[in-house]
Amino acid sequence: MKLIRKGMRILHARTLAFLTLAAAICFTAVACSGGAESQATGGIKPELVADYIHTALASDRTAYTKHVVNRAKKLEGKPKEKGVLDIEATEAWENSNGIPLPAQMFRLGSEIASEDGAFTYNLISPWYINDAQGPKNEFEKKAMDAVIKTGEPYKEMQEVGSKKYFSALYPDKAVAEACITCHNTHPIHKERYPDKVFKMDDVMGGVMINIPLDAA
Repeated sequence: MKLIRKGMRILHARTLAFLTLAAAICFTAVACSGGAESQATGGIKPELVADYIHTALASDRTAYTKHVVNRAKKLEGKPKEKGVLDIEATEAWENSNGIPLPAQMFRLGSEIASEDGAFTYNLISPWYINDAQGPKNEFEKKAMDAVIKTGEPYKEMQEVGSKKYFSALYPDKAVAEACITCHNTHPIHKERYPDKVFKMDDVMGGVMINIPLDAA
């Protein structure tokens, strides 16, 4: 557990470093084109900041899925044909010698990222297994419906309480066998959504990124 969290902190630090570099490169090009929203994100349009964040998150998650989870010898107790790592990817990784599933690894990272309050991100889906990952308000429901319908990101300003945010929901697609196998065979999924069988490249949910605009 400590090694997993240490790895996630290193990954988060690298993500922030990537965003800082991207911001420096793009600052001159876009700093003069935005208003108060751009000023809140260091002179960069918030939609660009959200894109940078999503690119880093999606790349790291895909790499973990394809090059770690897909190479494990077992996936939820079942042998993997091309597995070469003597380890199991399992939802119960904390109580075994296994490793987290991609969605669990993503959630560990989001918990660490939320500690500094710069921005938040999380997975949501209308076919959620973890109750914490269902759409939580009307904005998320509207965004999720739009993403499923179009397959494109949904971006919009929103106000929560007295705080303003730029929020973006990006389609979360099945990019590897582990994505669809874990969901399609999960007891909760089979009970709640018996007619929903995911295939490769299907939109399985979305990655929600919230960037506060009331920055000092």
